[in-house]
Amino acid sequence: MAKTNFNSLFWVVLLCCSIWDGFAQPGGSDCIKANAKSCGECIQAGPNCGWCKAQNFLQEGEPTSARCDDLAALKSKGCSPDEIENPRGTKGVLKNKEVTNRSKGTAEKLKPEDITQIQPQQLVLKLRTGEPQTFSLKFKRAEDYPIDLYYLMDLSYSMKDDLENVKSLGTALMREMEKITSDFRIGFGSFVEKTVMPYISTTPAKLRNPCTGDQNCTSPFSYKNVLNLTSEGKLFNELVGKQHISGNLDSPEGGFDAIMQVAVCGTQIGWRNVTRLLVFSTDAGFHFAGDGKLGGIVLPNDGRCHLENNMYTMSHYYDYPSIAHLVQKLSENNIQTIFAVTEEFQAVYKELKNLIPKSAVGTLSANSSNVIQLIIDAYNSLSSEVILENSKLPKGVTINYKSYCKNGVNGTGENGRKCSNISIGDEVKFEISVTANECPKKGQNETIKIKPLGFTEEVEINLQFICECQCQNEGIPNSPDCHQGNGTFECGACRCNEGRIGKECECSTDEVNSEDMDAYCRRENSTEICSNNGECVCGQCVCRKRENTNEVYSGRYCECDNFNCDRSNGLICGGNGNCKCRVCECFPNFTGSACDCSLDTSSCMASNGQICNGRGTCECGTCNCTDAKFQGPTCEMCQTCLGVCAAHKDCVQCRAFKKGEKKDTCSRDCMHFNMTLVESRDKLPQPGQPDPLSHCKEKDVDDCWFYFTYSINANNEAIVHVVETPECPTGPDIIPIVAGVVAGIVLIGLALLLIWKLLMIIHDRREFAKFEKEKMNAKWDTGENPIYKSAVTTVVNPKYEGK
Repeated sequence: MAKTNFNSLFWVVLLCCSIWDGFAQPGGSDCIKANAKSCGECIQAGPNCGWCKAQNFLQEGEPTSARCDDLAALKSKGCSPDEIENPRGTKGVLKNKEVTNRSKGTAEKLKPEDITQIQPQQLVLKLRTGEPQTFSLKFKRAEDYPIDLYYLMDLSYSMKDDLENVKSLGTALMREMEKITSDFRIGFGSFVEKTVMPYISTTPAKLRNPCTGDQNCTSPFSYKNVLNLTSEGKLFNELVGKQHISGNLDSPEGGFDAIMQVAVCGTQIGWRNVTRLLVFSTDAGFHFAGDGKLGGIVLPNDGRCHLENNMYTMSHYYDYPSIAHLVQKLSENNIQTIFAVTEEFQAVYKELKNLIPKSAVGTLSANSSNVIQLIIDAYNSLSSEVILENSKLPKGVTINYKSYCKNGVNGTGENGRKCSNISIGDEVKFEISVTANECPKKGQNETIKIKPLGFTEEVEINLQFICECQCQNEGIPNSPDCHQGNGTFECGACRCNEGRIGKECECSTDEVNSEDMDAYCRRENSTEICSNNGECVCGQCVCRKRENTNEVYSGRYCECDNFNCDRSNGLICGGNGNCKCRVCECFPNFTGSACDCSLDTSSCMASNGQICNGRGTCECGTCNCTDAKFQGPTCEMCQTCLGVCAAHKDCVQCRAFKKGEKKDTCSRDCMHFNMTLVESRDKLPQPGQPDPLSHCKEKDVDDCWFYFTYSINANNEAIVHVVETPECPTGPDIIPIVAGVVAGIVLIGLALLLIWKLLMIIHDRREFAKFEKEKMNAKWDTGENPIYKSAVTTVVNPKYEGK
């Protein structure tokens, strides 16, 4: 029972340790987050991860996983570059035959297998996780490259008039293809429909002659290989001339069955490893996977050849193939398909073309009279484009393409797989990168192939995965360094045998007593296990990791760290030292608890070459002035002191110009410096001389400016240079001033008179306009005066009768 409890406690401790180790910081190094226990695990964590195999690399308390880190971090921690395991991926070319350069009609006859259009042909890539290996692939369309063309024709009744034109196709197509290649072969096959209801009528009479009236038709069939690929055009005409139309009941035809057999029956058809063209001619749609259920056929198409006596014999047994199945088989057999269909079904077959790589659609006239030109145009279209495809990639392997095509056209991503508008003799290049994102479980080699669609040539790439370090091959089994041979010592660390744990495999999983072991993980007079900064495993402290990978706990009891030292300017040890076990170890020329005190005195050096101008001491790179009245970086400033210029102004004035306050005592008070007169200010000494120099500008008793310099030479002698002629201000010119004042008064008076006159004119005009307006608006009363009596009296004679 006790033993069971001990084991349980051990696994709890081990689990806790694993959890702590798993606290790999989200924003930290991928190498640290990997928590690698071996060199192999480390190098799989990322391309920049390295493993330090130096035996004394780890500090006390650090886990084995601390050996895995970024290369720069390992070097900064003191691991010699020779002790860092950092295997790199490589690439090697095994077969690199140059692409063929030949011209039609002038070059010697070559076998198809001797013509090379892609280079290189075979490589080996050694892949390290996360590190891409890149190589260049060259493709060049060879001139006069052989072509095999198989004409697959729908022989349902609606194609009756088309058959007549196809009967002479052989020789005519031969003549046209001779312009492209001197090695051309042609074959012929036909199809109708599955020979079961409801696709055809199964009555005996209809099976013999499915056509109506007096039409003579052949019995229905699924697919028939009429003529294997041949270079004899006349034989093509002869055999096709013997073919007869057949018939079926529904409109879609069984062309997919025929395409599948043409693709997979390479031996019977006679395909060579050259350019393979399949011309599919029809005026109807197609059946595909699932349609066979109408005839009771439920078994999926098996994608195998079932030709007997040149007839497809399993149409009644297997369903139609799916489009994806056809794409797979056409690609595997490097067959490029040309769909020659009537206008009515153009839209349907164009959609099909988008699903089948390296295929083309041409519009077939009602009687197939344009089939030769259609084939030529489609072939030119197909051959002008190269599209790279790769075989299935192993788990965790990715591949990227970049194309360098004609006229400076480059492509990436999916467009990086192809180049268009390629003419015969054109050369294009591709840059291909292969990356392994993880190692295979068993570490075995893998092979992938890359080829241009529609071409038989391919590049074979052998992938070898770097999943282990070289130092692991040098491991010492049962090494005495691993506690009396309880583990394998490899890459600077012990890999314990089963049932053993500990940094040196010193503990057995069956004997671990956690209470006894915890005592070894406590400091004296302390109850804290591993200073609360780690876990006790097998009697040894394994310090936990911090979120910041640069912060590390260390020490026997995890009592030390490199991030709790004094700081200055927000930096540990002021950025001028290393923090070791919470104490700063300062770089040379620095001291102090935070290494913030510089011993360099260059910042205290004054311009006169003295430390702090001789007025203080240099402490931590800063002057500490001993005289309180002096201030500044080098104790050069004195706010209460007279300046050099003011202090010597009177003496310079009396000696140079015989005037000033000290002219009477000049010979007694002002003979402490040597004086030299110069003609102009340009002749004065300029800054840059060895002796400290002051330039001065002062006023004399006559308000004139005089200029001088004051300096002290190496012999501590005062030297004064004075400009011999002071600059005195000139007196004012009275006449221009008086004239200007008088003229100004006169002009101002005239201006005021003009302004007054202008204002009066404006006022008079406004008053006159106001009067005129009132005059126009006046209304006079025309009524009579009631007290007015006229002076004239009129009397009428009453007897007057107007005679």
